[in-house]
Amino acid sequence: MRGEVMVVGRAVTLALVLAALLTGGVVLSAVIGQLAISPAEVIGSILRATGIQNPWAPQDPILESTLWVVRFPRIAMAIGVGAALAVAGAVMQAIFGNPLAEPGVVGVSSGGALGAAIAIVIGVTALGTATIAAFAFVGSLIATLLVYFVARANGRTEVVTLLLTGIAVNAFAGAGLASMLFIADSGGREQIVFWQLGSLNGSSWPEVGIVVVATSIAAAAALIFARKYDLLALGERNARHLGVNVERLRIVSIVLVALLTGVAVAFCGIIAFVGLVVPHIIRMAIGPSHRPLILASAFGGAALMVYSDLLARSVVVGADLPIGLLTSLIGGPFFFFLLYRQRKRSGGWA
Repeated sequence: MRGEVMVVGRAVTLALVLAALLTGGVVLSAVIGQLAISPAEVIGSILRATGIQNPWAPQDPILESTLWVVRFPRIAMAIGVGAALAVAGAVMQAIFGNPLAEPGVVGVSSGGALGAAIAIVIGVTALGTATIAAFAFVGSLIATLLVYFVARANGRTEVVTLLLTGIAVNAFAGAGLASMLFIADSGGREQIVFWQLGSLNGSSWPEVGIVVVATSIAAAAALIFARKYDLLALGERNARHLGVNVERLRIVSIVLVALLTGVAVAFCGIIAFVGLVVPHIIRMAIGPSHRPLILASAFGGAALMVYSDLLARSVVVGADLPIGLLTSLIGGPFFFFLLYRQRKRSGGWA
């Protein structure tokens, strides 16, 4: 009983910290930029949009347009994409039973990028804005299924097999992206390069709507399955004895991972390591229980992306750095640390 109270207390404390970090990041992202906007003007603009007239709202239409056409959609996209990638990482680690599973590391993001590139090159527009997202979802789904069936053996996933499978998937997707670059026109090449680097620049409200809806549905489903993920962590045999249909759970979870990764990749490109770093930090803070882990990972991923995007567009004056570059700088050393710890614990690479 005392242990449960402590876990709940840590979860509540972490939730408050993440909420404060995310709120601060949103305010800073709305204020900081080439065009200076005060916090009072940001709050006033939001109040006016909700129908509340106030003296703080900006009177300059350029400021108003900057907020609602450029900065707010970009902030909302950062929140949606960060939550999607972090939840995808938490779910992948649950179904693979491996702490190194992450959409970028094992090639799921690259598969989604290849699907998006194919949509760009062939010029499919049947679904409008959602067309690229649909192709990215299919690419992510194929990559996730491939990793799942190749990397698993005797009911478990070896570290070496998982990493080698990820290398192979990334290599194949990279070759596919190179082929799409070769046959695409100049406009298509620019879009594909954008996907390879990762960026939130140019985010629009229709795109944000697709990301938020897809992420909300997939994250809610992951929370529903959280108890089963806890049972799966006890081992496949124990989970089956406790009534869990393990294979069906894994297949449904793979679809969720593909959906979360696909919508993120479709509009923002390849952004690696968010799904690796965030769930690990959350797990160290509050423990392995998947319901608070998934929920906190969503907020943690959103906060990480908001601050990463803020750095991407402010660290170099007049330039917009690829956000995938910054997340890789954060996640790369963390990934090496996890590899070292995994090897030290097991006494080898098994």
